[in-house]
Amino acid sequence: MSQKRILLAGLFHETNTFAPGEMGLDQFAVTLGRDWLNRKGDGSPTGSFLLEAERYGWEVVPSVDVRGYPGAMPSPEVLERFWSEFEKVAASPQAEGLDAIFLVLHGAFVSPGIPDVEGELLRRIRALPRLAALPIFGVLDLHGNITPAMAEHAQGLLAYRENPHTDAAETAVRAAALMEKALAERLELRTRFVPTRLVWPPTGTGTAVEPMRALEALARSEERDGIEAVNIFAGFAQADTPDTGVSFTIVYDAARVAPDRLDAISRELVALAEKNRHLGIPDEWELEEALLDAVEKGAFPALLVEPAENIGGGAPGDGTSVLRALLKHKVAGSGVVLWDPESVARLAGKEPGSVHELRVGGKSFPLDPGPVPVTARLLRLTDGKYELEDHHSHAASIGGIDIEMGPSAVVEVEGITLLLTSERSAPMDLGQWRSQGVEPSELKLIGVKAAVAHKQAYDKISKASYWVRTPGPCTSDLKSLPYQRLRRPVFPLDEA
Repeated sequence: MSQKRILLAGLFHETNTFAPGEMGLDQFAVTLGRDWLNRKGDGSPTGSFLLEAERYGWEVVPSVDVRGYPGAMPSPEVLERFWSEFEKVAASPQAEGLDAIFLVLHGAFVSPGIPDVEGELLRRIRALPRLAALPIFGVLDLHGNITPAMAEHAQGLLAYRENPHTDAAETAVRAAALMEKALAERLELRTRFVPTRLVWPPTGTGTAVEPMRALEALARSEERDGIEAVNIFAGFAQADTPDTGVSFTIVYDAARVAPDRLDAISRELVALAEKNRHLGIPDEWELEEALLDAVEKGAFPALLVEPAENIGGGAPGDGTSVLRALLKHKVAGSGVVLWDPESVARLAGKEPGSVHELRVGGKSFPLDPGPVPVTARLLRLTDGKYELEDHHSHAASIGGIDIEMGPSAVVEVEGITLLLTSERSAPMDLGQWRSQGVEPSELKLIGVKAAVAHKQAYDKISKASYWVRTPGPCTSDLKSLPYQRLRRPVFPLDEA
């Protein structure tokens, strides 16, 4: 048998359409051609796919990878840069004699005027004569907002099964295995799209608890007898698109699975999601009440988790609510990470132990009270680079195990430790603190700008955890978001 030739491409962004500002191409990493092959084994889905390709003896034809950290709406040039580079490779001699396409996607990428970027990408691929008939496999984030176009134009896109996303690399392994099987056995794979009328905030989408736990269990029980995969998509509520929300896809062998079986599985999935719909809207504490409760109980470290400031969901990460509360109640020995490139720049070149007047945080989101004036003692300056302690961390799903927070500073303000970064960096790994000389298990209260992705790391050290209400573009109060495109009626915006 001749060596299989696989075209590889990646387009990754979780777009928060309610976040302020715009992300230009300069905020995205663009990797071209064979430079992409250097990511083999880096802990990301791409790196794991490359290892599997080597194991199966495939020839990988790399095209382009464009990826950005979750955030505000990307400018139109981001998608067009990807497409121009992809189209060049597709039209080149490299793309002759291809057997399949493997895509590393997110599923919640929005561009101005294009609410379904992944669906648009697949449509464009199908319009290229050389690629029109090739089977398409790949990976999607569990928080993808899936559309009919994504299902229609792909054969084997598989979703992460875990949130936090500890199985992102494993999902690429599963997708590669499915592709190998389909090519070897000449399977006629298709994808059934199953929508719902449900939207859950990120706090309601952890797979260790309901409602996601039961849905994932049901999905696994149906993966047999020609059903190759049942994907559970929690959706990404902070994207205003017609298809935002909970959905499912069924990847099946058309020669073995009858439509009535697909119909039955679809009904069962939707019914279970509807039955448990209220469990997807967890309760949150008022910040002051949570802080006082934690201090009274004294079970430290205790986490003050801000879903509205979820950096992994596109929030800026410089909100000041938790810091203000810690200062107000004088909870020395606590810690907060803030994105604040301006303050880091002011500290550049200063000596450890020196004292400086700073205005920290509060510079990007209009509903935040604004920067906090502080007198800060500089503890250390670093380059902000570190390797994930947990190579299966949720963070690895975005860009691998090597993390760059940009130039960073650790300062002390009234006994509270602040880690100031110049690049947004989600709290998904304890190495974020330890690489900067701070042991998080010794802190009292820790401000965590996340929803669920932090749990894989922080649950190992925390004695208590509180989801708290603060201002931010990732608010769990979905009724407060100014949706314009979202299909209606939909729960919880429309109870009926």
